Amino acid sequence: MDIKAITPIKEIDVLGRVCPYPLVMTKKASESLNAGEVAKILCDSEPSVTKEIPNFCEKKGFLMDSVRLEDKGYWEVYIMKPKG
Repeated sequence: MDIKAITPIKEIDVLGRVCPYPLVMTKKASESLNAGEVAKILCDSEPSVTKEIPNFCEKKGFLMDSVRLEDKGYWEVYIMKPKG
């Protein structure tokens, strides 16, 4: 499933923030997602995108995908709360 193709119900901008803020803000945003809904996180903290957020998603059973926008210097991270 390509969760990047699903329209996010919310966008969280954590650009310029360092750990732990991107993870904390992602956790907070994920609490309000209903099953099957997607949130998009804009993040320029590589450790958050490559470690903290993926670990959180794995523990919670969330689907996650990310795209690095080289020309803009940040990632778009998509998380989806699982159905059922």
